[in-house]
Amino acid sequence: MERKRVFQVIIEQDEAGYYVAECPALKGCYTQGKTREEAMENIKDVIRMCVEQMEKDDRTGPS
Repeated sequence: MERKRVFQVIIEQDEAGYYVAECPALKGCYTQGKTREEAMENIKDVIRMCVEQMEKDDRTGPS
């Protein structure tokens, strides 16, 4: 069974009009989109990838 996790996401509009989404709890976890909705969908994917990588790193130990 998959565990549900909740992460805070910050979305801001940059000078060029793009929406930048960041998850402060995960280092290097950010993305952008042309709309708020696109940025939110993109950050969900990036969060998923970051969490999967963290879990993989935990299983394999430190490099």
